[in-house]
Amino acid sequence: MVPHSKKITRYENCGECPSLQKGIFCELERLCLNDLSGHKVNNIFKKGQALFVEGNPPFGIFCVSEGNIKVSKMSSDGRESIVRIASQGDVIGHRSIFTDQYYSATATAIEDSAVCFIDKKYILKLVQDQPTVACHLISLLGRDLGAAENRIASFAKKNVRERVAEFLLLLKESHGTKDENGKWRLALKLSREEMASIVGTATETLIRFISELKDEGIIDQDGKSIVIRDEERLLEFANIGY
Repeated sequence: MVPHSKKITRYENCGECPSLQKGIFCELERLCLNDLSGHKVNNIFKKGQALFVEGNPPFGIFCVSEGNIKVSKMSSDGRESIVRIASQGDVIGHRSIFTDQYYSATATAIEDSAVCFIDKKYILKLVQDQPTVACHLISLLGRDLGAAENRIASFAKKNVRERVAEFLLLLKESHGTKDENGKWRLALKLSREEMASIVGTATETLIRFISELKDEGIIDQDGKSIVIRDEERLLEFANIGY
């Protein structure tokens, strides 16, 4: 039996979008939201479709309404390195807009996703006219920088097994849902190649460590979803405490 594809909803009015409270426009008043709604372009990106490509000039920003988008860079030898996963409420392409540089990465839909495009001229005017949007963007840029610094530090001092465990814990925080048995199901379905790219290792190495975690009873597999069965032991494997 062929599985039904997930239905993606377009929200013409930003005030009705379920991602509103998670994004940079969460404090805008209704009139401003109505104006924003009239200046955005609603798009549905199919799995594997690119929103923008590294090296191209930026014409605006993208706001994720539903779905997941990977932001990746390509090395000189043609290897993909995923630097970020953008989800509901996140914006993409904002750094290039404010630095007036070409896109430094490529954004690609991991699954069918609803994403709104807002052109450069309008978003720059909105930032000038609405201090709350400017504050949220500054906060977002700060979080992006902090996440990048933490990732570099983690990669420098941790082995692959620790990085795999830490990555699963990060997925739990961003995409995890807890079931009635206290287990965490990771809703984001990444390929083993994509996971290896994020962790910074070979696919074969990642598969080996995932298998070890399964053999230890720390995680389980349910279809394409990973389930964390023992969070405390996963924390031990990750060599972090929080």
